[in-house]
Amino acid sequence: MPPRSNSRHSRSRPRGEEQKRLRITAEAARIMAEEGVDDYQTAKRKAATRLNITDQQHLPSNEEIEAALAQHLQLFHGPELARNTRRLREIALQAMRFLEAFEPRLVGSVLSGTVTPNAEVQLHVSADTPENIALFLGEHHIPFEQGKRRLRFGDERYENVSAFRFSADGTTIELCLFNSRAVREPPLSPVDGRPMRRANLREVELLLQR
Repeated sequence: MPPRSNSRHSRSRPRGEEQKRLRITAEAARIMAEEGVDDYQTAKRKAATRLNITDQQHLPSNEEIEAALAQHLQLFHGPELARNTRRLREIALQAMRFLEAFEPRLVGSVLSGTVTPNAEVQLHVSADTPENIALFLGEHHIPFEQGKRRLRFGDERYENVSAFRFSADGTTIELCLFNSRAVREPPLSPVDGRPMRRANLREVELLLQR
């Protein structure tokens, strides 16, 4: 079942162009679902190359790929998708309780439910400095890697925020750090360009109760 394009301009494109776009959309979604690729641009380029489509105007939007990815996962990995989503949300909840002092918020695919086999738990946390997080993890003897995550905000503003990565129950957890002022402004979603949806601890508990 080919994914439907959600572009409002799809009717105005010639049928041949629309078919190319749909083929790239479906292949990019399959690559993300089956090959562990989590970057939309990378998935688009790989899909176009494999389909031997060189015209960049046929590349679909991230939102189109996300919709096709959700459809692919539901169609080919339905039972596994439900199990993985619940397991990752349970891990996220445990991590959020552990990090409660830093006001954690769940974001990304574990919140949306579009999880692939390589999905990570992504949390936004609040602290005055990166050292606060590093000291907390160190005090609890949790090995971690520290780096940066490039995020987009309104007015096409990009910022590099501190990021910490560690493992829990075989799953990678990434913490993106915001100070008390910046935490009020969610970065923009790479899927639809709108402010990123976030869920606090209570909201994740309710998700798991459904």
